[in-house]
Amino acid sequence: MRDRTAVITGAGSGIGRATALSLARRGANIVVADLDEARTRAVTDEIVQGGGAAIAVHGDVAHQSTFDALKQAAVHRFGTVDIVMNNVGVLTRGRPDHLPVAEWERIITVNLLSVVRSNAVFLPLLVEQGHGHIVNTASFAGLYTYAYDRLPYAASKAAVVQLSEGLRLYLQPQGIGVTVLCPGPVATDIAASLPPAFGPEVDTRGPGEQFGVLDPAVVGEQVAEAILSNTFMLCTHPQVRDLLVERATDWDAFMDRQAAAVAMPESGAETRPSSGSA
Repeated sequence: MRDRTAVITGAGSGIGRATALSLARRGANIVVADLDEARTRAVTDEIVQGGGAAIAVHGDVAHQSTFDALKQAAVHRFGTVDIVMNNVGVLTRGRPDHLPVAEWERIITVNLLSVVRSNAVFLPLLVEQGHGHIVNTASFAGLYTYAYDRLPYAASKAAVVQLSEGLRLYLQPQGIGVTVLCPGPVATDIAASLPPAFGPEVDTRGPGEQFGVLDPAVVGEQVAEAILSNTFMLCTHPQVRDLLVERATDWDAFMDRQAAAVAMPESGAETRPSSGSA
């Protein structure tokens, strides 16, 4: 990691901030990008005060110009870009027949098309230099279905998984690694910008009681190690693989059990998001 340059979106808090700190401790230069300018500068100052190198770039990943600015700032200050982490995600809530098309468009613009915008700017640079690593943040919600009230979020994160798989096939022979990060419950503030439910009030289910809430610092270390080992699929809670095997073995039976759980939730199974990412 030493003297490599990492561009991290959504780096002002949560998993993005934790990853920025983890990579900085390993000697990487960090471009801290976030919609919240104060947080962007706070994380940058934290890295610099710890002896690392970092710059702050305030911007909205819903706009292509943000990625142009990120590339320009990174190359101007550090000479190149070696690692790109696309980490921004937003949630919504509402029953499928009450979610407006505009809300679908908002979620997809941020969660999915931000990765597309990033690729348009950074892929040519990485391919030309013949090395680098991309980290795309997806979610457990993109791996299997455990709720119906966040369909735009789940669909966008499933698309990020598929996009990442295609990138891995294309880029690995060219010396560029790709990791897709699928967090389960993590103590982040993703729910802080959650709008009121569209239509009748809904309770948002978590991915399962067997998954404890992780500190973002743990996930930041997981991401750093995944980059170093060129790991593709990074699930914050490894036991999720058991659920995925169960689904693949008998998809219909798995969906029947999930539907029953939604209809008659066990005690504590229904939780409204307050500080988690899944």
